[in-house]
Amino acid sequence: MLTFYILLLLVAFLYASVGHGGASGYLALMALYGIAPDVMKPTALMLNLFVSLTAFIQFYRGGHFDWRLFIPFALASVPMSFVGGLITLDGMIYKKLLGVLLLLPVIRFVFFRNVPDEQLKPAPIAAALGIGGVIGLLSGMIGIGGGIILSPVLLLLKWANQKQAAAVSAMFIFVNSLSGLGGQLIKGVSFTPDMVAYVGVAFVGGLAGAYVGAVRFNHAVLKQVLAGVLAIASFKLLFAGI
Repeated sequence: MLTFYILLLLVAFLYASVGHGGASGYLALMALYGIAPDVMKPTALMLNLFVSLTAFIQFYRGGHFDWRLFIPFALASVPMSFVGGLITLDGMIYKKLLGVLLLLPVIRFVFFRNVPDEQLKPAPIAAALGIGGVIGLLSGMIGIGGGIILSPVLLLLKWANQKQAAAVSAMFIFVNSLSGLGGQLIKGVSFTPDMVAYVGVAFVGGLAGAYVGAVRFNHAVLKQVLAGVLAIASFKLLFAGI
């Protein structure tokens, strides 16, 4: 399990450095270590709360957060995340869907670059509400905060630069994780005895990652490593049936 905790620390560090809570990374690790889906979802959401809030505080202090960009996405995503948290997927369907979603952070880490400020444009409210609702539903169903989906969308459509996308995604992840976890708790889920250790390790990694990400830090090589790990986990979930 020592390797698991080391990887957990690394995942929290790298995800927080780009404003993500890390749920997709935590889910990938837990899937690789054979943890059951009904334990994976609430565990990942709980870890998300601590890491995403830490990331948000750092990026907010750096002046990168935009309430006007955040609110339309959150208004639609929060209630849909709660609904998604009430939905229980078949184990195989859950793993296949997770495998597909794990490809999003791989794409985010490998291919997306910063958007120059002069190319930025405002997000249409109707589009933000629609996208937020879809992301929220998926977030609650799978046990993620949705930042791995929202962040590439913001960058691709040039609605935010990297640090703005990180700041908005961090708070987006926090509110969605809280809502999705609420849906999970209503169903009567419980956490494993290892939860305290998981949270402690992820919090330390998230704190360090958020700090260096909000200031300046070149971690391109580590991003490539994490992308490789996630790609392997995605392949195994989609084709090896882990």
